[in-house]
Amino acid sequence: MRLKNQQQLMIHINKNHSFPLENVLFSFALASEAADVFEGYHTLITGIGKVNAAYELTKAIQHKRPALIANLGSAGSNVFQKGSVVCCTKFVQRDMDVRGVGYAQYETPLSGLPPLLEYGLTMDGLPESICGTGDNFEMGHSATVYNVVDMEAYVLAMIAMKEQIPFLCLKYISDGADDDAAEDWTVQVHKAAIAYGKILKLN
Repeated sequence: MRLKNQQQLMIHINKNHSFPLENVLFSFALASEAADVFEGYHTLITGIGKVNAAYELTKAIQHKRPALIANLGSAGSNVFQKGSVVCCTKFVQRDMDVRGVGYAQYETPLSGLPPLLEYGLTMDGLPESICGTGDNFEMGHSATVYNVVDMEAYVLAMIAMKEQIPFLCLKYISDGADDDAAEDWTVQVHKAAIAYGKILKLN
């Protein structure tokens, strides 16, 4: 079993952060984003959207607290090139809008959290990005506050922060968050696992 061989293996994030591979939880929205590259590793398939992600990650932490939560998945961007991988270190809830009663856009009322949540490790060799998370598949991205869009990362980062667990968020750019996003995502999503396997040196 591959799990038995992980005991002495480390995953290297940057010069200051390395973690035992056996204590890393790899979180994906869909099994297709993990594919067979991550078979035998500690993986969590949350399902799509913030509610599913929050429930599944919370349950997983209660079962076994990881040394690192690594959120890997596909995302859209009109800034980064399709097929590239970026490291998200800042997050906003792009569908949180309570400006009508005096709060800033993306701010969750009475949460004590800023609209821009900063929590995440940098990965050597990858560009940093700001991820906008929302419960819709964005196909007309025009916001400038964030340059990557997904449907789960914000809540995963928030839970990791509150639980004081290191968090790594890598996103494979599968589409341009534009009119062709749905078609592009369908074609590109299966390539994400291969890209992550190479970056994390799992192969």
